[in-house]
Amino acid sequence: MEVSFYVGVIGNVISLLMFLSPVSTFKRIIEHRSTENFESVPYICTLLNSSLWTYYGLVKPEILVSTINGFGVIVEMIYVILFLIFAPRRVKVKTWILVGLLDVVFLTAAIVVPKLALQKTYQVDALGFICAGLNVVMYGSPLAAMIGI
Repeated sequence: MEVSFYVGVIGNVISLLMFLSPVSTFKRIIEHRSTENFESVPYICTLLNSSLWTYYGLVKPEILVSTINGFGVIVEMIYVILFLIFAPRRVKVKTWILVGLLDVVFLTAAIVVPKLALQKTYQVDALGFICAGLNVVMYGSPLAAMIGI
């Protein structure tokens, strides 16, 4: 087996832990039957990210990428559903709008536009670029905010 496979497995273990890290937050939401001051945006964005990476892993094909992110899709869907169950009405509306825009419209566009606009040989590369760009935004934005950039 190649070294890249082992590095991929280690990456999947880290990703698994990342996907499960909000469990204590959702235990609290369920116990208090309220989303309190928690935001839905991180879970909606992670659902988008996982969905895109799952699709990328399927079309590339990369089994480690598709399986861990497929797990992420399931976990993040559960988080978003629990958030919607316990959120106040105003927050539910905002959350549904974000889900529609990001997890339906943007996801669909990210899959369909490269298929329509690019030759087959470039479609997977474009999708990978979109996924990588989304990763930079998702993980770079909080870091930039913390260090004042």
